[in-house]
Amino acid sequence: MTAPARSATPGMSKTQYAYETLRDRIVGGRYGPGARLVFDRIARELGVSPVPVREAVRRLQAEGWVVFEPNVGAQVAEFDPDGYRHTMEALALLEGHAVASATLSRSVLDRAAHLNDLMAASLVEFDPLGFTRLNREFHLLLCGGCPNPRLRDLITTEWARLDLSRRTTFALVPGRAHESVAEHAELLRLLRAGAPADQVERFARDHKLNTLRAVTAAGATKEFPT
Repeated sequence: MTAPARSATPGMSKTQYAYETLRDRIVGGRYGPGARLVFDRIARELGVSPVPVREAVRRLQAEGWVVFEPNVGAQVAEFDPDGYRHTMEALALLEGHAVASATLSRSVLDRAAHLNDLMAASLVEFDPLGFTRLNREFHLLLCGGCPNPRLRDLITTEWARLDLSRRTTFALVPGRAHESVAEHAELLRLLRAGAPADQVERFARDHKLNTLRAVTAAGATKEFPT
């Protein structure tokens, strides 16, 4: 029996355990676009009955991760290149303004620097899924200092949409991960130095668009391999 990708934590329901494991596998590329999700096989791997797996897949379907095809069953949703591009463009604008208008304490900036150090360390034995999680935490931490709650909510929503489409972005363009760490360091330098808001906004916006440009140059918006 194949070992599960994660262990269930105390108090976690079997459905939640199945949901988080399947979502991790989709985001990490183990289950690529179009992959069939066979309930009985997954249930055996996770050591649960097919019922929580079925419930987990229904939740993933509601969130857009999974689709049901006639005579096929549950499949991982295909990559949506237009959705990826639109979300990255929206986040570039939203995050640029949010970071530029944020009030960030020294402790928050230190925490962001620590996250970036962890990202840099992860480049030695690159884990795209782990890197993406740290990257998301880094960005949401800085945007969390924005005084506009509606803008913060929009950013969180767009990141959720981004999860659906990006999956193995950093696996496809690993060189972009190195560049991203360097750009994070420069953004933190600007923030610590009290750089003008328009300069911070422009840099944060371009940082997001640089990833979109890298993915586009790699041809990922035409075909997104896993």
